[in-house]
Amino acid sequence: MLKLPTPVAESWDWQLAAACRDADPTVFFHPDNERGEPRKSRIREAKRICRRCSVRARCLNYALEARERHGTWGGYTEDERRTLHRQSAQYERDRAS
Repeated sequence: MLKLPTPVAESWDWQLAAACRDADPTVFFHPDNERGEPRKSRIREAKRICRRCSVRARCLNYALEARERHGTWGGYTEDERRTLHRQSAQYERDRAS
């Protein structure tokens, strides 16, 4: 289920403190058919920026709740976020048993 923050400015204010705010957005979103070392290099750069971000956890939480399908958010790539979703779902299933 998609859960976006409310359309109230306070819900989005965390973005004003994001380390990526002045970065090139192409660092966080891959072009079509990007593979190999260019992709790895771009991801390393995005994660480097995320590591120094004061709102990294909030960014990741947003991406997980909104099920962002593209880009690096909170230092996690699309594939890494899908893994987190699967692990969370498995945890909930195990807990319910």
